[in-house]
Amino acid sequence: MKVFKSSDANDLIQLHQSNQFALAEKKAKALLEDFPKELILHNVLGVSLEAQNKFKEAADSYRNILKIQPQFAEIQFNLGSVLYQMGDSEGAILNYQKAIQIKPDLVVAYFNLGIAFQSQSQFDKALSAYKKAIELEPGFYEAHGSLGAVYLLQGEFDEAIQAFKQSLKIQDHARGHFNLGNAYRNQGHLEEAIQSYRKALEKNPQDAEVCSVIGDALWHQGEIVQANRWLREAVSINPENPIANYNLATFLHDNKKFQDAYEFYKASQLNDWEERSLYCLYKTKQFDIFDKELSVAMGKKNTSPLLATLSTHYAKNFAKKDRYNFCPDPLHFVFHGQVDALKDPKDNLLQSLLSDITEADISERMQSRLVNGIQSSGNLFKRKDPSFKRLSQEITLLIKKYYDHYKHEDSMFIKAFPKTIEFSSSWFVKMQTGGHLASHIHEEGWISGAVYLSIPQQKKHPDEGGIELSIDGDDYPRMHDDFEKKLYLPQVGDVVFFPSSVFHRTIPFSSNEERICIAFDLKPANF
Repeated sequence: MKVFKSSDANDLIQLHQSNQFALAEKKAKALLEDFPKELILHNVLGVSLEAQNKFKEAADSYRNILKIQPQFAEIQFNLGSVLYQMGDSEGAILNYQKAIQIKPDLVVAYFNLGIAFQSQSQFDKALSAYKKAIELEPGFYEAHGSLGAVYLLQGEFDEAIQAFKQSLKIQDHARGHFNLGNAYRNQGHLEEAIQSYRKALEKNPQDAEVCSVIGDALWHQGEIVQANRWLREAVSINPENPIANYNLATFLHDNKKFQDAYEFYKASQLNDWEERSLYCLYKTKQFDIFDKELSVAMGKKNTSPLLATLSTHYAKNFAKKDRYNFCPDPLHFVFHGQVDALKDPKDNLLQSLLSDITEADISERMQSRLVNGIQSSGNLFKRKDPSFKRLSQEITLLIKKYYDHYKHEDSMFIKAFPKTIEFSSSWFVKMQTGGHLASHIHEEGWISGAVYLSIPQQKKHPDEGGIELSIDGDDYPRMHDDFEKKLYLPQVGDVVFFPSSVFHRTIPFSSNEERICIAFDLKPANF
């Protein structure tokens, strides 16, 4: 009868520790033929398979251990980890929870449980898991960082900043500074964001993504030359980095370098790169290539506002049928109403909003299409100010009523309408004499709009200060001028919103009064 020797186990462990995973796998399998119930053999086999990305086989090895010893917490954890890497978050959560039941102080199980919950957007459960990991191990800096990441996703920027700072207090690391920069940026503090990004870069000078976000933040500060340098540096460091290519392409796009932007969008293969590539082709009048690539893109995506804008304009421009069913008649879906609380003289919402816009510590963002005006950075509706929170609630109610009115319409814009109304971005725009915003769309939205807080009353022309909506704009190439338009003359308390595929612009005004509005976008969570 053969006897299992401890020296065999030690040899296996040494093979694994020296990264000879394939050899460890082979030897473990051979030994298991003689000793099928030796847990150490199954375990070394499992971790060796896992190290080779053979996740299904690794999971089988861990399950074999649990058949012999179900109350093995660490193996329940290992199985959960492998299942998560296989894309089975539900299975991972179940096994992490089993590991915790067996061993309530297994810190890493709480941490991984938080990651799994976070991947499913179960943010409250993720926060609870991360907090438990921190309670058990206060110096677990990665858990503090993950806690901050969830707060950031929830729009709790103050809490995110606090968590990231605590993580950095325990361990000064590049990712922590990067995350802190993202939190500051979402809060609207561009300068603080840039300082944090620079600290991240000090830790890792060859990080293309960090170089890219520094360039992007500088661009929004209006530092065009510096932005260009950093964005190009990012691509130079890593020519294949998707974020670096995409951010540079967006910068070039905004500065009307469409052919160069086209090449970098193609290289990025990120987010809406196909639609933006098409935009560059259309703007440079490469209509034959545009038509071919439009057909390909339409076959892949049926819910893209930018693709809808391009398809509708192209169809109208060349008297073709619009083949894209996202929103082929976008002006039909325009809403012009009012926020009653802003019209009520007994309600202080209007005064509170104007006061918060004036006094809040919010950075300005450069906007190339905005003339004689300023635009805020960050997401106003994610801030803690009661006025912004209340306004977002009022607009949410209007959008829900809007959907109820159109819910039987046959277009993807309505069929795939956001089930949960959450504003992906919101910002104020303040204009002075001569102020206006050039024609554009919001490529990253679903519904876009604005609520008006101050409107000039002294006009030389009745259209001054109005908002014009159309299926044509942004200097798209035109074969004719027969494009439908709608003009609205909003008053204080009015709100106008529309599909994000609609072009809109502000008519310049001549008076010395201010024009103030809060603009917003919402989109589905998975868009």
